[in-house]
Amino acid sequence: MSKKVYHPEMTYTIFKEGKFNKAIFGVGSAENHGFHLPFGNDTLVSHAIAMAVAQKVDGMLVLPPVNVGVSHHYDDFLFTLTLRPEVLVEVLKDMLNSTIRQGINRIIIINGHDGNIAPIEIAARSVKVANPEAFIASLDAWWVKAGELLPQDTFEVWNGLGHAGEGETSMSLYLFPELCQPEEAQGVVPDLPEGLDIKWKFNEITPYGATGDPTKGTAEKGEKMFNALVDYIVKSIQDLEKNQWKYGVMMKM
Repeated sequence: MSKKVYHPEMTYTIFKEGKFNKAIFGVGSAENHGFHLPFGNDTLVSHAIAMAVAQKVDGMLVLPPVNVGVSHHYDDFLFTLTLRPEVLVEVLKDMLNSTIRQGINRIIIINGHDGNIAPIEIAARSVKVANPEAFIASLDAWWVKAGELLPQDTFEVWNGLGHAGEGETSMSLYLFPELCQPEEAQGVVPDLPEGLDIKWKFNEITPYGATGDPTKGTAEKGEKMFNALVDYIVKSIQDLEKNQWKYGVMMKM
């Protein structure tokens, strides 16, 4: 039987018995994911990763995921909800500060959406500066890390990248196939220049709400991605714990 690790499902008694000293949570979005993946895809994936990690790490509490992210660059596609970047920064700061005030100051963020990366950075840095004793880390782009962890021949197109592309579709087909419609999948690999981070609106680079090639996605690839990511995060946490969560040399004043 799996451990009880998810905060919304706990009573006070269960929480105290769990002896939680670390926390993890996902940050997702509520936006179009092509014609074939659910609107809450980013939240569902990031939360699933958080839950799987917590099952393998003693004392890890899973906080409620953030369900709406910064998605205004996707809102030409129905049906997209978005927070303003400054609002997400404040939401994240409040979540982090609340957790620290409650006595848990080791926190991992699993991000599921590109638009959340900058707000997570701003919020986490701000909270860290205000709480030097806290440890805050984030996996900013699991879709990139998965491609780094797996053999180069795992993916067929664009190293699995893309919004609702091969990699993301594969993860979804593995984790929640009942919510997917792969027969509706269409995508395109945009001709973006290397070395420049173009601040596009999504309708400028695809007419399908998806980039990459989602038709190449499979549950088998998704299982490999998911397991590799969970193992990577678990090992990182274990290594930090062995080193008492120290990762550098403090400057002496």
